[in-house]
Amino acid sequence: MPKYLALSLFLLYLILLTAISLINLGKLPTLGSSFDDKIFHFLSHSLLVVLTFNYFDKTRVSKPILISAFLSIGYGIIIEWLQGITSNSRTSDAYDVYANILGTVFAIIILSILKNVKLK
Repeated sequence: MPKYLALSLFLLYLILLTAISLINLGKLPTLGSSFDDKIFHFLSHSLLVVLTFNYFDKTRVSKPILISAFLSIGYGIIIEWLQGITSNSRTSDAYDVYANILGTVFAIIILSILKNVKLK
């Protein structure tokens, strides 16, 4: 994938994720569990790490997995903080941050495995 396409996908996803995180979406479809929101956080940050890694890997940045992880975790904390101070329909939740971190760690593990398999 060309570098400009990787950057475009990353930025588009980041903009969409930010908008979804800060606006009132009304009634959303559910998976039927009591922790649907945490599943969304887990999956959204896993994808964020993959897209961030994909871009940084194309730009030959040193330690793209580590940088992607820190950006994802930092972004998640900032969004939760913003939800607490800017939104009437959203609240800050420490468990959302934990779900973000778990999604980030999951993506790091998968990317590390895939990178090691690819190198061998």
